[in-house]
Amino acid sequence: MKTEEFNPPFRGLGGMIDVLRKQLLDEQPQEGALWRGELSSSAISTSVSVFALYMVDKEKYASFIHNGTEWLKATMKAEGTWGDSIESPSNMTATLLTYASLCAVGRPPEKTKEYLSGKFGGSTDQHIIKGVLAYYGKDLTFSAPILVMCALAGVISSWDEIPQLPFEVSVLPQKLFRFFRLPVVSYAIPALIAVGILRYKKGRKNLLSPIRKSFINKSLQVLEKLQPTHGGFLEAAPLTAFVAMCMSAAGYRDHIATQRGAGFLTDTVRQDGAWPIDTDLAAWVTALSVRALGNDITNKQALADTIRKNAFAFKHPFTGAKEGGWGWTDLTGAVPDADDTSGSLVALHILQDGVYSPEVGKGIEWLLDLQNKDGGMPTFCKGWGKLPFDRSSPDISAHSLLAFQLWMDVLPADLQKKCRNSMQRMLKWMQKIQAVDGSWTPLWFGDQQAKDERSPVYATAMAVEYLAGSKDPIAHEMVSKGLKYILSVQNTDGGWGGAKDVPSKVTLTARALSALSSYPETNQEVMEQAFNYLYRKYEAGELLQAEPIGLYFSRLWYSEKLYNITFVLNALKKFKAQYSMFNVKETNHE
Repeated sequence: MKTEEFNPPFRGLGGMIDVLRKQLLDEQPQEGALWRGELSSSAISTSVSVFALYMVDKEKYASFIHNGTEWLKATMKAEGTWGDSIESPSNMTATLLTYASLCAVGRPPEKTKEYLSGKFGGSTDQHIIKGVLAYYGKDLTFSAPILVMCALAGVISSWDEIPQLPFEVSVLPQKLFRFFRLPVVSYAIPALIAVGILRYKKGRKNLLSPIRKSFINKSLQVLEKLQPTHGGFLEAAPLTAFVAMCMSAAGYRDHIATQRGAGFLTDTVRQDGAWPIDTDLAAWVTALSVRALGNDITNKQALADTIRKNAFAFKHPFTGAKEGGWGWTDLTGAVPDADDTSGSLVALHILQDGVYSPEVGKGIEWLLDLQNKDGGMPTFCKGWGKLPFDRSSPDISAHSLLAFQLWMDVLPADLQKKCRNSMQRMLKWMQKIQAVDGSWTPLWFGDQQAKDERSPVYATAMAVEYLAGSKDPIAHEMVSKGLKYILSVQNTDGGWGGAKDVPSKVTLTARALSALSSYPETNQEVMEQAFNYLYRKYEAGELLQAEPIGLYFSRLWYSEKLYNITFVLNALKKFKAQYSMFNVKETNHE
Protein backbone atom coordinates (compact mmCIF):
# COMPACT_ATOMS: atom_id res chain seq x y z
CA MET A 1 0.00 0.00 0.00
CA LYS A 2 1.36 3.42 -0.93
CA THR A 3 1.76 6.06 1.75
CA GLU A 4 -0.56 8.46 -0.11
CA GLU A 5 -3.51 6.10 0.44
CA PHE A 6 -3.46 6.44 4.22
CA ASN A 7 -5.01 9.87 4.59
CA PRO A 8 -6.76 12.15 2.07
CA PRO A 9 -4.93 15.35 3.13
CA PHE A 10 -1.62 13.59 2.66
CA ARG A 11 -2.41 13.17 -1.03
CA GLY A 12 -2.12 16.95 -1.36
CA LEU A 13 1.18 17.11 0.47
CA GLY A 14 3.38 15.90 -2.37
CA GLY A 15 1.81 18.27 -4.87
CA MET A 16 2.04 21.15 -2.42
CA ILE A 17 5.74 20.47 -1.89
CA ASP A 18 6.33 20.28 -5.65
CA VAL A 19 4.64 23.63 -6.24
CA LEU A 20 6.53 25.39 -3.45
CA ARG A 21 9.83 23.79 -4.46
CA LYS A 22 9.47 25.03 -8.04
CA GLN A 23 8.39 28.47 -6.91
CA LEU A 24 11.35 28.82 -4.54
CA LEU A 25 13.80 27.61 -7.17
CA ASP A 26 12.34 30.16 -9.59
CA GLU A 27 13.05 32.92 -7.06
CA GLN A 28 16.79 32.29 -7.41
CA PRO A 29 18.07 34.81 -10.00
CA GLN A 30 20.40 32.23 -11.58
CA GLU A 31 22.35 29.13 -10.63
CA GLY A 32 24.91 29.88 -7.96
CA ALA A 33 23.38 33.26 -7.09
CA LEU A 34 21.97 34.31 -3.74
CA TRP A 35 18.23 34.55 -3.33
CA ARG A 36 17.36 38.21 -2.77
CA GLY A 37 13.81 38.11 -1.44
CA GLU A 38 11.78 41.27 -1.00
CA LEU A 39 11.22 43.21 2.18
CA SER A 40 7.97 45.05 2.77
CA SER A 41 7.78 48.74 2.00
CA SER A 42 7.88 50.77 5.18
CA ALA A 43 6.04 53.91 6.25
CA ILE A 44 8.85 54.63 8.70
CA SER A 45 11.58 54.28 6.08
CA THR A 46 9.60 56.29 3.57
CA SER A 47 8.67 59.16 5.88
CA VAL A 48 12.20 59.49 7.26
CA SER A 49 13.78 59.25 3.80
CA VAL A 50 11.43 61.84 2.35
CA PHE A 51 12.22 64.25 5.17
CA ALA A 52 15.97 63.63 4.92
CA LEU A 53 15.98 64.44 1.20
CA TYR A 54 13.88 67.51 1.95
CA MET A 55 16.51 68.66 4.45
CA VAL A 56 19.45 67.95 2.14
CA ASP A 57 18.05 69.63 -1.00
CA LYS A 58 14.29 69.91 -1.50
CA GLU A 59 14.62 71.23 -5.06
CA LYS A 60 17.10 68.64 -6.28
CA TYR A 61 15.13 65.75 -4.79
CA ALA A 62 11.65 67.15 -5.44
CA SER A 63 10.46 64.13 -7.44
CA PHE A 64 11.57 61.67 -4.75
CA ILE A 65 9.88 63.78 -2.08
CA HIS A 66 6.67 63.99 -4.11
CA ASN A 67 6.52 60.27 -4.92
CA GLY A 68 7.27 59.25 -1.35
CA THR A 69 4.64 61.62 -0.01
CA GLU A 70 2.05 60.27 -2.44
CA TRP A 71 2.84 56.70 -1.32
CA LEU A 72 2.36 57.70 2.30
CA LYS A 73 -0.98 59.32 1.53
CA ALA A 74 -2.10 56.29 -0.48
CA THR A 75 -1.27 53.84 2.32
CA MET A 76 -2.80 55.84 5.16
CA LYS A 77 -5.40 53.94 7.15
CA ALA A 78 -8.94 55.26 7.54
CA GLU A 79 -8.22 56.83 10.93
CA GLY A 80 -5.26 58.78 9.55
CA THR A 81 -2.60 56.41 10.82
CA TRP A 82 0.19 54.12 9.63
CA GLY A 83 1.79 50.87 10.72
CA ASP A 84 5.38 49.79 10.10
CA SER A 85 4.32 47.81 7.02
CA ILE A 86 1.10 47.99 5.03
CA GLU A 87 -0.13 44.82 6.77
CA SER A 88 0.80 46.07 10.24
CA PRO A 89 -1.67 47.63 12.68
CA SER A 90 -1.32 51.35 13.34
CA ASN A 91 1.30 52.44 15.83
CA MET A 92 2.66 55.58 17.41
CA THR A 93 6.11 55.55 15.82
CA ALA A 94 5.09 55.12 12.18
CA THR A 95 2.26 57.63 12.55
CA LEU A 96 4.36 60.25 14.35
CA LEU A 97 7.23 60.08 11.85
CA THR A 98 4.84 60.26 8.90
CA TYR A 99 3.03 63.18 10.51
CA ALA A 100 6.35 64.98 11.01
CA SER A 101 7.37 64.37 7.41
CA LEU A 102 4.04 65.62 6.07
CA CYS A 103 4.25 68.68 8.33
CA ALA A 104 7.42 69.69 6.54
CA VAL A 105 6.57 68.83 2.94
CA GLY A 106 2.81 69.20 2.88
CA ARG A 107 -0.25 69.30 5.08
CA PRO A 108 -0.86 66.32 7.41
CA PRO A 109 -4.45 65.15 7.97
CA GLU A 110 -6.12 66.59 11.06
CA LYS A 111 -7.23 63.11 12.12
CA THR A 112 -3.56 62.09 12.33
CA LYS A 113 -2.97 64.82 14.89
CA GLU A 114 -6.05 63.67 16.80
CA TYR A 115 -4.75 60.09 16.89
CA LEU A 116 -1.37 61.21 18.22
CA SER A 117 -2.97 63.46 20.83
CA GLY A 118 -4.92 60.47 22.04
CA LYS A 119 -1.77 58.36 22.21
CA PHE A 120 0.24 60.98 24.09
CA GLY A 121 -2.56 62.42 26.21
CA GLY A 122 -2.11 65.79 24.52
CA SER A 123 -0.23 67.56 21.75
CA THR A 124 2.23 69.77 23.64
CA ASP A 125 5.99 69.33 23.40
CA GLN A 126 6.01 67.76 26.83
CA HIS A 127 3.31 65.24 25.92
CA ILE A 128 5.13 64.12 22.78
CA ILE A 129 8.61 63.98 24.29
CA LYS A 130 7.48 62.10 27.40
CA GLY A 131 5.39 59.72 25.31
CA VAL A 132 8.22 58.79 22.95
CA LEU A 133 10.78 58.40 25.74
CA ALA A 134 8.37 56.29 27.80
CA TYR A 135 7.71 53.94 24.87
CA TYR A 136 11.39 53.24 24.15
CA GLY A 137 12.67 53.42 27.73
CA LYS A 138 16.42 53.65 28.30
CA ASP A 139 17.22 52.78 24.69
CA LEU A 140 17.69 56.11 22.87
CA THR A 141 18.65 54.46 19.57
CA PHE A 142 15.35 55.39 17.99
CA SER A 143 13.69 57.78 20.44
CA ALA A 144 16.37 60.48 20.18
CA PRO A 145 16.35 60.57 16.35
CA ILE A 146 12.52 60.56 16.34
CA LEU A 147 12.38 63.58 18.63
CA VAL A 148 15.09 65.39 16.66
CA MET A 149 13.10 64.87 13.45
CA CYS A 150 9.98 66.16 15.19
CA ALA A 151 11.89 69.29 16.24
CA LEU A 152 13.31 69.85 12.75
CA ALA A 153 9.85 69.42 11.19
CA GLY A 154 8.22 71.84 13.64
CA VAL A 155 6.09 69.25 15.43
CA ILE A 156 7.79 70.25 18.67
CA SER A 157 9.58 73.54 19.35
CA SER A 158 11.74 72.75 22.37
CA TRP A 159 15.15 71.11 22.13
CA ASP A 160 15.98 71.21 25.81
CA GLU A 161 14.14 68.02 26.77
CA ILE A 162 15.47 65.97 23.85
CA PRO A 163 18.18 63.68 25.25
CA GLN A 164 21.82 64.47 24.58
CA LEU A 165 23.92 61.76 22.95
CA PRO A 166 27.64 61.53 23.79
CA PHE A 167 29.01 61.77 20.24
CA GLU A 168 32.53 62.37 21.55
CA VAL A 169 32.78 58.76 22.77
CA SER A 170 32.97 57.70 19.11
CA VAL A 171 36.60 58.84 18.85
CA LEU A 172 37.71 56.20 21.37
CA PRO A 173 38.77 52.67 20.36
CA GLN A 174 35.72 50.51 19.54
CA LYS A 175 36.70 47.87 22.06
CA LEU A 176 36.08 50.40 24.84
CA PHE A 177 32.51 51.31 23.79
CA ARG A 178 30.90 48.51 25.77
CA PHE A 179 32.34 49.83 29.02
CA PHE A 180 30.55 53.19 28.68
CA ARG A 181 27.06 51.65 28.81
CA LEU A 182 25.99 53.91 25.96
CA PRO A 183 22.29 54.84 25.58
CA VAL A 184 22.24 53.42 22.04
CA VAL A 185 22.82 49.92 20.73
CA SER A 186 26.12 48.77 19.24
CA TYR A 187 25.04 49.21 15.62
CA ALA A 188 23.84 52.82 16.07
CA ILE A 189 27.15 54.69 16.38
CA PRO A 190 26.42 56.75 13.20
CA ALA A 191 23.23 58.02 14.86
CA LEU A 192 25.11 58.65 18.10
CA ILE A 193 27.46 60.92 16.16
CA ALA A 194 25.06 62.78 13.86
CA VAL A 195 22.17 63.16 16.31
CA GLY A 196 24.59 63.95 19.12
CA ILE A 197 26.35 66.74 17.23
CA LEU A 198 23.07 68.34 16.13
CA ARG A 199 21.61 68.12 19.62
CA TYR A 200 24.78 69.70 21.02
CA LYS A 201 24.54 72.59 18.55
CA LYS A 202 20.86 73.20 19.34
CA GLY A 203 21.24 72.92 23.11
CA ARG A 204 22.25 75.28 25.85
CA LYS A 205 25.96 75.65 26.41
CA ASN A 206 27.85 75.17 29.66
CA LEU A 207 31.43 74.96 30.94
CA LEU A 208 31.97 71.63 29.15
CA SER A 209 30.70 72.88 25.80
CA PRO A 210 34.11 73.96 24.43
CA ILE A 211 35.52 70.53 25.26
CA ARG A 212 32.65 68.77 23.53
CA LYS A 213 32.98 71.09 20.54
CA SER A 214 36.62 70.10 20.14
CA PHE A 215 35.55 66.50 19.44
CA ILE A 216 33.19 67.32 16.56
CA ASN A 217 35.68 67.12 13.69
CA LYS A 218 37.20 63.88 14.96
CA SER A 219 33.72 62.40 15.39
CA LEU A 220 32.85 63.35 11.81
CA GLN A 221 35.98 61.56 10.65
CA VAL A 222 34.77 58.44 12.46
CA LEU A 223 31.36 58.81 10.80
CA GLU A 224 32.97 58.98 7.38
CA LYS A 225 35.05 55.90 8.16
CA LEU A 226 31.97 53.93 9.24
CA GLN A 227 30.01 54.79 6.10
CA PRO A 228 30.20 52.41 3.12
CA THR A 229 31.19 54.00 -0.17
CA HIS A 230 27.61 53.79 -1.48
CA GLY A 231 26.37 55.76 1.54
CA GLY A 232 24.01 53.34 3.25
CA PHE A 233 24.70 52.61 6.90
CA LEU A 234 23.75 48.94 7.46
CA GLU A 235 21.87 49.09 4.12
CA ALA A 236 19.15 50.72 6.24
CA ALA A 237 17.14 53.68 4.98
CA PRO A 238 16.01 54.84 8.46
CA LEU A 239 19.51 55.00 9.97
CA THR A 240 20.98 56.57 6.83
CA ALA A 241 18.17 59.12 6.61
CA PHE A 242 18.43 60.13 10.26
CA VAL A 243 22.15 60.75 9.79
CA ALA A 244 21.60 62.77 6.60
CA MET A 245 18.90 65.01 8.07
CA CYS A 246 20.92 65.69 11.24
CA MET A 247 24.08 66.44 9.29
CA SER A 248 22.17 68.88 7.08
CA ALA A 249 20.59 70.63 10.04
CA ALA A 250 23.92 70.83 11.86
CA GLY A 251 25.52 72.73 8.98
CA TYR A 252 27.12 69.82 7.15
CA ARG A 253 24.85 69.60 4.11
CA ASP A 254 27.82 69.37 1.75
CA HIS A 255 29.77 66.89 3.87
CA ILE A 256 30.62 63.67 2.05
CA ALA A 257 28.66 61.57 4.57
CA THR A 258 25.53 63.65 3.94
CA GLN A 259 25.83 63.51 0.17
CA ARG A 260 26.59 59.81 0.14
CA GLY A 261 23.61 59.20 2.39
CA ALA A 262 21.30 61.09 0.06
CA GLY A 263 22.73 59.14 -2.86
CA PHE A 264 21.98 55.86 -1.13
CA LEU A 265 18.39 56.92 -0.52
CA THR A 266 17.80 57.86 -4.15
CA ASP A 267 19.46 54.64 -5.31
CA THR A 268 17.27 52.39 -3.15
CA VAL A 269 13.83 53.96 -3.58
CA ARG A 270 11.22 51.69 -5.16
CA GLN A 271 9.21 52.41 -8.27
CA ASP A 272 6.13 53.23 -6.20
CA GLY A 273 8.07 55.90 -4.27
CA ALA A 274 8.52 53.91 -1.05
CA TRP A 275 11.56 52.56 0.78
CA PRO A 276 11.99 49.23 2.60
CA ILE A 277 13.65 49.09 6.02
CA ASP A 278 16.76 47.53 4.45
CA THR A 279 17.92 46.89 0.90
CA ASP A 280 17.59 43.12 1.27
CA LEU A 281 18.35 40.11 3.47
CA ALA A 282 19.96 38.11 0.66
CA ALA A 283 22.35 36.01 2.75
CA TRP A 284 19.66 35.26 5.34
CA VAL A 285 16.95 34.21 2.89
CA THR A 286 19.53 32.19 0.95
CA ALA A 287 20.37 30.24 4.09
CA LEU A 288 16.64 29.65 4.65
CA SER A 289 16.20 28.57 1.02
CA VAL A 290 19.09 26.10 1.22
CA ARG A 291 17.60 24.51 4.34
CA ALA A 292 14.20 24.26 2.67
CA LEU A 293 15.44 22.88 -0.66
CA GLY A 294 18.38 20.72 0.41
CA ASN A 295 19.47 18.45 -2.41
CA ASP A 296 16.85 19.93 -4.73
CA ILE A 297 19.21 22.85 -5.36
CA THR A 298 20.78 22.85 -8.80
CA ASN A 299 24.55 23.37 -8.91
CA LYS A 300 25.21 23.19 -5.19
CA GLN A 301 28.92 23.82 -5.66
CA ALA A 302 28.39 27.14 -7.42
CA LEU A 303 26.15 28.37 -4.61
CA ALA A 304 28.63 27.16 -2.00
CA ASP A 305 31.34 29.17 -3.77
CA THR A 306 29.14 32.27 -3.65
CA ILE A 307 28.42 31.87 0.05
CA ARG A 308 32.07 31.26 0.91
CA LYS A 309 33.08 34.41 -0.96
CA ASN A 310 30.47 36.37 0.98
CA ALA A 311 32.31 35.85 4.28
CA PHE A 312 34.10 38.97 5.48
CA ALA A 313 37.82 38.72 4.79
CA PHE A 314 38.76 41.82 6.77
CA LYS A 315 38.24 43.44 10.14
CA HIS A 316 34.95 45.28 9.86
CA PRO A 317 35.19 49.05 10.45
CA PHE A 318 31.64 49.32 11.76
CA THR A 319 31.87 46.92 14.71
CA GLY A 320 35.55 46.07 14.81
CA ALA A 321 34.65 42.40 14.25
CA LYS A 322 37.49 40.29 12.91
CA GLU A 323 37.32 38.43 9.60
CA GLY A 324 35.36 35.21 9.18
CA GLY A 325 31.74 36.16 9.84
CA TRP A 326 28.82 36.67 7.46
CA GLY A 327 26.32 39.51 7.25
CA TRP A 328 22.66 39.43 6.18
CA THR A 329 23.46 40.44 2.60
CA ASP A 330 26.38 40.57 0.19
CA LEU A 331 25.98 44.33 -0.21
CA THR A 332 28.61 46.70 1.17
CA GLY A 333 26.51 48.03 4.05
CA ALA A 334 26.21 44.66 5.77
CA VAL A 335 27.91 43.87 9.07
CA PRO A 336 28.83 40.36 10.27
CA ASP A 337 26.41 38.91 12.81
CA ALA A 338 25.90 35.65 14.67
CA ASP A 339 22.60 34.56 13.10
CA ASP A 340 23.76 34.99 9.51
CA THR A 341 27.13 33.44 10.26
CA SER A 342 25.40 30.38 11.71
CA GLY A 343 22.95 30.31 8.81
CA SER A 344 25.76 30.41 6.27
CA LEU A 345 27.65 27.64 8.08
CA VAL A 346 24.55 25.44 8.10
CA ALA A 347 23.96 26.16 4.41
CA LEU A 348 27.56 25.26 3.57
CA HIS A 349 27.18 21.97 5.43
CA ILE A 350 24.27 21.11 3.14
CA LEU A 351 25.88 22.38 -0.05
CA GLN A 352 29.32 20.86 0.62
CA ASP A 353 27.88 17.58 1.93
CA GLY A 354 29.73 18.14 5.19
CA VAL A 355 33.16 18.55 3.57
CA TYR A 356 35.31 21.00 5.52
CA SER A 357 36.69 24.20 3.99
CA PRO A 358 38.82 26.99 5.52
CA GLU A 359 35.88 29.39 5.54
CA VAL A 360 34.03 27.01 7.84
CA GLY A 361 36.83 27.05 10.40
CA LYS A 362 37.05 30.84 10.33
CA GLY A 363 33.28 31.12 10.72
CA ILE A 364 33.31 28.81 13.74
CA GLU A 365 36.16 30.79 15.29
CA TRP A 366 34.27 34.02 14.65
CA LEU A 367 31.27 32.72 16.59
CA LEU A 368 33.47 31.47 19.42
CA ASP A 369 35.01 34.92 19.79
CA LEU A 370 31.58 36.58 19.86
CA GLN A 371 30.09 34.47 22.66
CA ASN A 372 29.15 36.52 25.72
CA LYS A 373 30.46 35.88 29.21
CA ASP A 374 26.98 34.70 30.24
CA GLY A 375 27.33 31.84 27.74
CA GLY A 376 24.76 33.12 25.27
CA MET A 377 25.29 34.46 21.77
CA PRO A 378 24.61 38.13 20.95
CA THR A 379 23.90 39.45 17.48
CA PHE A 380 26.74 41.83 16.65
CA CYS A 381 29.06 42.69 19.51
CA LYS A 382 30.30 40.94 22.61
CA GLY A 383 29.65 42.47 26.00
CA TRP A 384 27.04 45.11 25.10
CA GLY A 385 24.42 43.85 27.54
CA LYS A 386 22.73 47.05 28.70
CA LEU A 387 20.03 47.28 26.03
CA PRO A 388 17.76 44.44 24.80
CA PHE A 389 18.95 44.32 21.19
CA ASP A 390 22.54 43.81 22.30
CA ARG A 391 21.90 40.97 24.73
CA SER A 392 22.34 37.25 24.25
CA SER A 393 19.45 35.68 22.37
CA PRO A 394 18.11 32.10 22.70
CA ASP A 395 17.19 31.57 19.05
CA ILE A 396 20.54 32.94 17.87
CA SER A 397 22.32 30.79 20.47
CA ALA A 398 20.44 27.69 19.31
CA HIS A 399 21.39 28.49 15.72
CA SER A 400 25.06 28.67 16.73
CA LEU A 401 24.73 25.35 18.55
CA LEU A 402 23.37 23.77 15.37
CA ALA A 403 26.30 25.11 13.32
CA PHE A 404 28.80 23.77 15.86
CA GLN A 405 27.05 20.40 16.04
CA LEU A 406 26.96 19.92 12.26
CA TRP A 407 30.64 20.70 11.72
CA MET A 408 32.07 19.30 14.95
CA ASP A 409 33.44 15.99 13.63
CA VAL A 410 35.50 17.52 10.81
CA LEU A 411 36.95 20.50 12.69
CA PRO A 412 40.63 20.56 13.70
CA ALA A 413 41.15 19.01 17.14
CA ASP A 414 41.85 22.29 18.95
CA LEU A 415 38.73 23.87 17.44
CA GLN A 416 36.64 20.85 18.43
CA LYS A 417 37.72 21.31 22.03
CA LYS A 418 36.82 25.01 21.99
CA CYS A 419 33.44 24.20 20.44
CA ARG A 420 32.60 21.62 23.09
CA ASN A 421 33.40 24.07 25.86
CA SER A 422 31.41 26.79 24.12
CA MET A 423 28.41 24.50 23.59
CA GLN A 424 28.32 23.53 27.26
CA ARG A 425 28.30 27.17 28.29
CA MET A 426 25.62 27.98 25.74
CA LEU A 427 23.39 25.08 26.78
CA LYS A 428 23.65 26.05 30.44
CA TRP A 429 22.73 29.64 29.56
CA MET A 430 19.73 28.49 27.54
CA GLN A 431 18.67 26.24 30.39
CA LYS A 432 18.95 29.16 32.80
CA ILE A 433 16.75 31.49 30.78
CA GLN A 434 14.14 28.92 29.66
CA ALA A 435 10.81 30.04 31.10
CA VAL A 436 8.89 27.91 33.57
CA ASP A 437 6.40 27.00 30.82
CA GLY A 438 9.26 25.71 28.64
CA SER A 439 9.43 28.65 26.24
CA TRP A 440 12.08 31.08 25.08
CA THR A 441 11.50 34.58 23.68
CA PRO A 442 13.26 35.65 20.46
CA LEU A 443 15.05 38.93 19.87
CA TRP A 444 14.45 39.62 16.19
CA PHE A 445 10.95 38.15 15.71
CA GLY A 446 7.59 38.83 17.31
CA ASP A 447 3.83 38.88 16.81
CA GLN A 448 2.02 42.20 16.57
CA GLN A 449 -1.24 40.58 17.64
CA ALA A 450 0.18 39.39 20.96
CA LYS A 451 -0.44 41.68 23.93
CA ASP A 452 3.27 42.15 24.55
CA GLU A 453 4.17 41.73 20.86
CA ARG A 454 6.40 38.78 21.74
CA SER A 455 6.56 35.43 19.97
CA PRO A 456 7.79 32.67 22.29
CA VAL A 457 6.44 30.14 19.78
CA TYR A 458 9.04 31.28 17.25
CA ALA A 459 12.06 31.08 19.54
CA THR A 460 10.93 27.85 21.18
CA ALA A 461 10.29 26.17 17.84
CA MET A 462 13.68 27.31 16.55
CA ALA A 463 15.50 26.07 19.63
CA VAL A 464 13.68 22.73 19.70
CA GLU A 465 14.36 22.12 16.00
CA TYR A 466 18.01 23.13 16.19
CA LEU A 467 18.69 21.03 19.29
CA ALA A 468 17.28 17.88 17.67
CA GLY A 469 20.72 16.46 16.91
CA SER A 470 22.20 17.08 20.34
CA LYS A 471 23.00 14.14 22.59
CA ASP A 472 23.54 16.33 25.64
CA PRO A 473 21.25 15.60 28.63
CA ILE A 474 20.73 19.33 29.19
CA ALA A 475 19.50 19.69 25.61
CA HIS A 476 17.15 16.71 25.99
CA GLU A 477 15.62 18.20 29.12
CA MET A 478 15.14 21.59 27.49
CA VAL A 479 13.66 20.04 24.35
CA SER A 480 11.15 18.07 26.40
CA LYS A 481 9.94 21.25 28.09
CA GLY A 482 9.96 23.14 24.80
CA LEU A 483 7.86 20.52 23.03
CA LYS A 484 5.32 20.57 25.84
CA TYR A 485 5.07 24.33 25.52
CA ILE A 486 4.55 24.20 21.75
CA LEU A 487 1.86 21.54 22.11
CA SER A 488 0.13 23.51 24.86
CA VAL A 489 -0.37 26.66 22.78
CA GLN A 490 -1.68 25.15 19.53
CA ASN A 491 -4.88 26.87 18.45
CA THR A 492 -8.11 25.01 17.74
CA ASP A 493 -7.68 25.63 13.99
CA GLY A 494 -4.47 23.58 14.09
CA GLY A 495 -2.13 26.53 13.75
CA TRP A 496 -0.02 28.67 16.03
CA GLY A 497 0.27 32.38 16.70
CA GLY A 498 3.17 33.94 18.54
CA ALA A 499 1.81 32.86 21.91
CA LYS A 500 -1.20 31.22 23.53
CA ASP A 501 -4.57 32.34 22.11
CA VAL A 502 -2.96 34.61 19.50
CA PRO A 503 -4.43 34.16 15.99
CA SER A 504 -2.64 31.54 13.88
CA LYS A 505 -0.13 32.51 11.24
CA VAL A 506 1.36 30.53 8.37
CA THR A 507 4.94 31.40 9.28
CA LEU A 508 4.64 30.45 12.94
CA THR A 509 2.63 27.31 12.22
CA ALA A 510 5.34 26.23 9.81
CA ARG A 511 8.00 26.87 12.43
CA ALA A 512 6.10 24.84 15.01
CA LEU A 513 5.51 21.98 12.56
CA SER A 514 9.23 21.91 11.67
CA ALA A 515 10.09 21.60 15.33
CA LEU A 516 7.53 18.88 16.04
CA SER A 517 8.53 16.94 12.92
CA SER A 518 12.10 16.76 14.20
CA TYR A 519 11.04 14.23 16.84
CA PRO A 520 9.54 10.81 15.96
CA GLU A 521 7.64 10.60 19.24
CA THR A 522 5.51 13.67 18.46
CA ASN A 523 1.77 13.05 18.43
CA GLN A 524 0.80 12.39 14.82
CA GLU A 525 -2.63 13.96 15.16
CA VAL A 526 -1.14 17.27 16.28
CA MET A 527 1.11 17.40 13.23
CA GLU A 528 -1.77 16.50 10.93
CA GLN A 529 -3.81 19.37 12.37
CA ALA A 530 -0.92 21.73 11.68
CA PHE A 531 -0.58 20.43 8.13
CA ASN A 532 -4.32 20.75 7.57
CA TYR A 533 -4.15 24.41 8.65
CA LEU A 534 -1.39 25.06 6.12
CA TYR A 535 -3.18 23.07 3.43
CA ARG A 536 -6.37 25.08 3.91
CA LYS A 537 -4.35 28.27 3.49
CA TYR A 538 -2.76 26.78 0.38
CA GLU A 539 -6.11 25.87 -1.18
CA ALA A 540 -7.49 29.32 -0.35
CA GLY A 541 -4.53 31.04 -2.02
CA GLU A 542 -3.48 32.58 1.31
CA LEU A 543 -0.33 30.57 2.04
CA LEU A 544 2.10 33.23 0.85
CA GLN A 545 0.30 36.33 2.13
CA ALA A 546 2.70 38.70 3.87
CA GLU A 547 2.96 38.32 7.64
CA PRO A 548 5.04 40.99 9.41
CA ILE A 549 6.67 38.82 12.09
CA GLY A 550 10.18 40.20 11.63
CA LEU A 551 11.62 42.77 14.01
CA TYR A 552 14.23 45.14 12.69
CA PHE A 553 16.38 47.60 14.63
CA SER A 554 14.51 49.19 17.55
CA ARG A 555 11.42 47.03 17.05
CA LEU A 556 10.47 48.00 13.50
CA TRP A 557 8.15 45.40 12.01
CA TYR A 558 8.59 43.98 8.54
CA SER A 559 7.53 41.10 6.34
CA GLU A 560 9.79 39.26 3.91
CA LYS A 561 8.47 37.67 0.74
CA LEU A 562 10.45 34.44 1.19
CA TYR A 563 9.67 33.76 4.85
CA ASN A 564 6.39 31.98 4.15
CA ILE A 565 7.64 29.77 1.35
CA THR A 566 10.94 28.78 3.00
CA PHE A 567 9.37 28.14 6.41
CA VAL A 568 6.50 26.12 4.94
CA LEU A 569 8.58 24.08 2.49
CA ASN A 570 11.04 23.15 5.23
CA ALA A 571 8.16 22.13 7.50
CA LEU A 572 6.33 20.09 4.87
CA LYS A 573 9.40 18.12 3.83
CA LYS A 574 10.17 17.26 7.45
CA PHE A 575 6.54 16.40 8.09
CA LYS A 576 6.41 14.17 5.01
CA ALA A 577 9.48 12.27 6.20
CA GLN A 578 7.92 11.74 9.62
CA TYR A 579 4.53 10.88 8.17
CA SER A 580 6.06 8.28 5.86
CA MET A 581 7.99 6.80 8.76
CA PHE A 582 4.85 6.68 10.88
CA ASN A 583 2.81 4.91 8.21
CA VAL A 584 5.57 2.43 7.48
CA LYS A 585 5.46 1.49 11.15
CA GLU A 586 1.69 1.15 10.99
CA THR A 587 1.94 -1.05 7.89
CA ASN A 588 4.56 -3.26 9.48
CA HIS A 589 2.42 -3.56 12.59
CA GLU A 590 -0.52 -4.74 10.52
